[in-house]
Amino acid sequence: MALPALSSSGVKFRRVLAHFPQELSLAFAYGSGVFRQAGDSAGPGENNMLDFVFAVDDAVTWHMMNLTKNRSHYSFLKVLGPKQINSVQNYGAGIYYNTLVPCNGRMIKYGVISTDTLIDDLLHWKTLYVAGRLQKPVKILTQNENSKLQAALVSNLKSAVTAAFLMLPESFSEEDLYMQIAGLSYTGDFRMIVGEDRSKVQNIVEPNVAHFQKLYSNILQDCPQVVYKHHLGRLEANKSPEGQFAQLMALPRTLQQKITSLVDSPGKNRDVEEILLQVAHDPDCGFVVHQGRSRTV
Repeated sequence: MALPALSSSGVKFRRVLAHFPQELSLAFAYGSGVFRQAGDSAGPGENNMLDFVFAVDDAVTWHMMNLTKNRSHYSFLKVLGPKQINSVQNYGAGIYYNTLVPCNGRMIKYGVISTDTLIDDLLHWKTLYVAGRLQKPVKILTQNENSKLQAALVSNLKSAVTAAFLMLPESFSEEDLYMQIAGLSYTGDFRMIVGEDRSKVQNIVEPNVAHFQKLYSNILQDCPQVVYKHHLGRLEANKSPEGQFAQLMALPRTLQQKITSLVDSPGKNRDVEEILLQVAHDPDCGFVVHQGRSRTV
């Protein structure tokens, strides 16, 4: 199952893509240069930087080809060659960015991530860096037939919904849900506390509710843990201990580990299932999940 395609031709984005080696398993554009944010006029800012992520199966080979085509995009690392660039890429969130690149009359930045690293983040939320971006509307430019990647993309969306359910009350609006999802990759991020607009999440969601609906409506309709009253724009989640336990058990592995490390007493070393069952019965279950997520980002 591929991610839902968002409307608009995307011609200007594909023209940018034509400047790069085409061996891509996934390429997408994101951010304020693609989607309108609150405070913008009619559409996405024409002067805003265009942001891209390219997933590649063989990062060393891709960087080698890109150095031939676009050597000026790279910092001093270009003199060290593609293997060293790939080594730098593997630090942190596993993504390497070239930024402030002039292209087709616009300024762009693009990140390169290996397909395997992306799949790992989508499934397990090791860093939530790229997985978090893909929980919000993006413009998919190309996507190959990698079934593992396609399944991981959908799994990431389902995990975002599950985590949001746990942190929301029993009844909530669609916009509440999308606000919670959009904020998943920001909680614990110092940028949301120092020097950046605290209402960033709201600015992302409010003008783009229709895009969020396109991403998540099928998942919500098929989810046994929620009653989705689409005509009212409201949802009711199962907040029973049994329902919360099922949701906790469905969370990505890294978030489960963060939650258990918060709850498990030193030296006890209980298994994950036992600890999550305890959390499911805790009146502060949502707060514990929130704290675990803060430790992930």
